[in-house]
Amino acid sequence: QLQASGGGLVQAGGSLKLSCTASGRTFGPNAMGWFRQAPGNEREFVSGIRWNGDKEYADVVEGRFGVSIDNSKNTVYLQMNSLKHEDTAVYYCAATWTFRTTLRTGYDYWGQGTQVTVSS
Repeated sequence: QLQASGGGLVQAGGSLKLSCTASGRTFGPNAMGWFRQAPGNEREFVSGIRWNGDKEYADVVEGRFGVSIDNSKNTVYLQMNSLKHEDTAVYYCAATWTFRTTLRTGYDYWGQGTQVTVSS
């Protein structure tokens, strides 16, 4: 089970921090990721991180967003800075307990979305 939180309404240029906790397994996930879906768009990769700290970012958020993981809590965080109106979307967290060569795909479990709205 994945439980995400932290979404909300923020002005352009502001910041938000999302968190997502994985539960229900003896061991923590191999990797966790963040995706988003805006109205009328397909779901897109935002960022991912492995238990050892390896990270990947989508080009559109590189330099503005930071992903981190607390393995002791099975929790992944997404610090979103310099938010833009186009970052408005429902953000989903995902997890996999299987090693994948990429952090952009291959997630097996998904959490419910959390709405992020950036006013321009």
